[in-house]
Amino acid sequence: MIANIGLKVAGAILVGTLASTYQRSSVACLATSNNSSSNRQAHMNAGEDVTLFDFTDSNADVSNWIESSDTVRQPGMSKAAILLQKAQLFQRAIFFALLNPQPNGAGFAGVRTSVDFDLSGFSSIKMKVRGQGQATNFKITLKHHGEVGDGSPSYEHFFTATQEFQELNFPLNEFKPYWRGQPLQNAEPLDSTNITSFGFQLYGGVYEEHKQSGPATLEIDWVKGTI
Repeated sequence: MIANIGLKVAGAILVGTLASTYQRSSVACLATSNNSSSNRQAHMNAGEDVTLFDFTDSNADVSNWIESSDTVRQPGMSKAAILLQKAQLFQRAIFFALLNPQPNGAGFAGVRTSVDFDLSGFSSIKMKVRGQGQATNFKITLKHHGEVGDGSPSYEHFFTATQEFQELNFPLNEFKPYWRGQPLQNAEPLDSTNITSFGFQLYGGVYEEHKQSGPATLEIDWVKGTI
């Protein structure tokens, strides 16, 4: 009897302790979230860059990035993937792509991830990258208003990656709307207050002025929003 009472008391204490811990944890998470938002606003007010993706961080994760290549169409034969390269002295993301354009189909190989970015306080996106491989021309692809998949237009900025690391700057007002590689003349401009998809792409298909094919890599340290 005494043992049972003791077990019940111990159980009550344990439940109370867990509930208290959970409550403190929830408050801590909320505080962290609020501090993150406050810190972001503080950085913006100070005219400083704000990190969107930091692939050099030990807590970085690319498991929520998915492939978005021309295999969504029947003639497509390209391939892409992104992973973390972890070495003794450094860490970064590597975007691998094999571009295989077909005569009657698009040629693109990319990856993307769903995001919830309000970039209205920024003038541009900046990132530190270098390229290696046979093909060197890439683009950033953005979507807005809840659009995340391959069935909607994307807003794109083209760039060439050199074999030396460089910091590239992409003004948000220079992202142009495209549909399957073709420019859209009457589409609305990018809504920087509601970015819902972010991606990297190797291009060179039937609608692109610049033709390329073969393997390529894009090494990425970080992506930032800049005032």
